[in-house]
Parts: sequence; C-alpha cells; structure tokens
Amino acid sequence: MRFVTHRTALIALFTAAAGTRAWPLAAAVPPAEELGKLNYDIEWRLIHAGTVVIEAGESSGRVKIDSAGLVSTLFKVDDTYTVSYTQGFCAAGTLLDAREGKRHRQTTVTYDRDQGVAMLTERDLIKNEARASAQTEIPRCVHEVLGAILTLRGTPLEPGQSKQVPMSNGRHSAQVRVDAHEREEVRTPAGVFKTVRYEAGLMNGVVYQRKGRVFVWLTDDEKRIPVRIRVRLSFPVGTVTLQLQKEESK
Repeated sequence: MRFVTHRTALIALFTAAAGTRAWPLAAAVPPAEELGKLNYDIEWRLIHAGTVVIEAGESSGRVKIDSAGLVSTLFKVDDTYTVSYTQGFCAAGTLLDAREGKRHRQTTVTYDRDQGVAMLTERDLIKNEARASAQTEIPRCVHEVLGAILTLRGTPLEPGQSKQVPMSNGRHSAQVRVDAHEREEVRTPAGVFKTVRYEAGLMNGVVYQRKGRVFVWLTDDEKRIPVRIRVRLSFPVGTVTLQLQKEESK
C-alpha cells in the first residue's frame, strides 16, 4: 500500500518538471509570486488515495503529501518536502520530512555547485540514527523536483520534439530524455483543459531504479500548468494518477 509514499508522488512531480532545459531560464519563466498554490488529488485503482499541495516562492518552495481515506487507515503518509534554489531555479538544497506508517525519517540533499556534487544523508528520527548516505556528480546547474517544475513554464516543447535534461535526486544524476507526444483535452476536478502530453524517461535505472513509465499533461497555453501526472509502475503498485483539484492565486 506504499504507493502514496513520497517516492512515488515525488517521482510524478519530478516528471512534471522534466521539460525544462539544462541552463537557467529565469527570464523566460513567469515570476514565482504568480504561481500561487496547486492542489492535486491522488488516485489509485479508482479510489481517492491522498492529496499533494505545491507552493513556491522566489527562492524556496514546499510540497505537502498526505494520504486519505482507506489508504490512510492502512498506511498513514504525512510528508513535507522543502527546497531552496539559486537563480534559474538551480537546486541548492532539499529537506524531506517523511512520516510514513510507524516510520519517521528525514532526508537532506545538499547541491554543491562549486564542487560539482550532490550529497544525501538520511536519518531515522525515531531511533536517532543514520540510515543512509550517498554522493553523485552533478553539473553546475541541476534541477530537483520543484525548481524544475518552475522552469518548465518557460520551456514549451511541441509534439514530436524532445530534450535531454540534467536531473538529480541526490542519489543519482543523469541526462533525462523528455518527449512531447500529442495534444489532448483533459478533464480534472479543476475543469477541462487543452493540454500537451509528455513522457519523461527518468525511471528504469536512469534516476530512479524502479521500472515504470511517467507521463505529464501540461496546459497548452502561456501558464503551462501540470494538470495531470501519471506513473505506471509494475505489480503490485500499478498506476498512480495526480489530477489538479484547484489552483489558488496568492
């Protein structure tokens, strides 16, 4: 039942961001204060499994993930992901506070642009002990989950086009291929949107080891908001879908 943990939800959000270029695009991206708040419903096997809320500022941001309903009864998830970034939304550091079931773990990633490395540490806050550490080489500007979502708005890809994008989660770093597939009309709780569907190849050992496919639908307008995000994983997880529930302006 751990399909709603931070790993799956953040993979989905990371994919939504993957349409960004490898270099800063701050001048092309709408000001961060115009992003407002994006609220998503998490759906798994036709049931409401939880919510994801994204908020962003000019130099930092926050993603909140909560399980709901039957899923929450079986396995409670209460995760908070915060990030700081430099100009162009290049990653500077992230902190993931994950309360999942009986576990409470905290994962920190520091992106050292001068040394060209990302360093990850994970602690078990209940046992007060280190759980894991990792280090990976990165380019001078690399994007994590939220910073990449912000830059995405300034990087439209037409159907048939693709990009190679530098991505890192602190454990692994790679050039991720993003393909624009086709235009589609998408219905979500927030309304009906004209979109472009993208696929990002960041799973299957590229950045994330789990096998699967990830798709994102972005509005086909100047706002380019991710209104649907879908992760197709192998048994027993299956398909997890994030759908925009509402957009709030600041």
